[in-house]
Amino acid sequence: MTASRLCIFCLAAAFFGGATPALAQESTAPALALTLNSQETTEAGGCRLTFVLRNDLGAALERLVAEAVLFDAAGRVASLTLFDFGALPEGRPRVRQFDLTGQGCDGISGVLINGIGACDGAGIAPGACLAALRLSSDTGIEVTG
Repeated sequence: MTASRLCIFCLAAAFFGGATPALAQESTAPALALTLNSQETTEAGGCRLTFVLRNDLGAALERLVAEAVLFDAAGRVASLTLFDFGALPEGRPRVRQFDLTGQGCDGISGVLINGIGACDGAGIAPGACLAALRLSSDTGIEVTG
């Protein structure tokens, strides 16, 4: 192997080896993941939203309440509501469902997490939940914040 090929190999190894600690740091950053996992129409004609949450804030949450705005198909505000996700243990996923009576799923284009009404847990700083919030959707309904 020539010296120039060896140097290229060394640079590549240093680059990829140097990237590993940065990736590890990203994965340990506090996060509160909230994913809209599914939507389904209830027998009464309402909409059932199913969320999967994972609390990686470093401590259990005794209570998490999110202020949510639902948008209709035209993008106008349809309603304001509170989603009380209850207690969330640290480092473990939890599933929560909410039935929206009088609101069909086909009439919801988006959910805006407008704020956090309660984020209670030992050692959890005010604003920690909002700062660590990571939103996503596995449905046709967009979730933003």
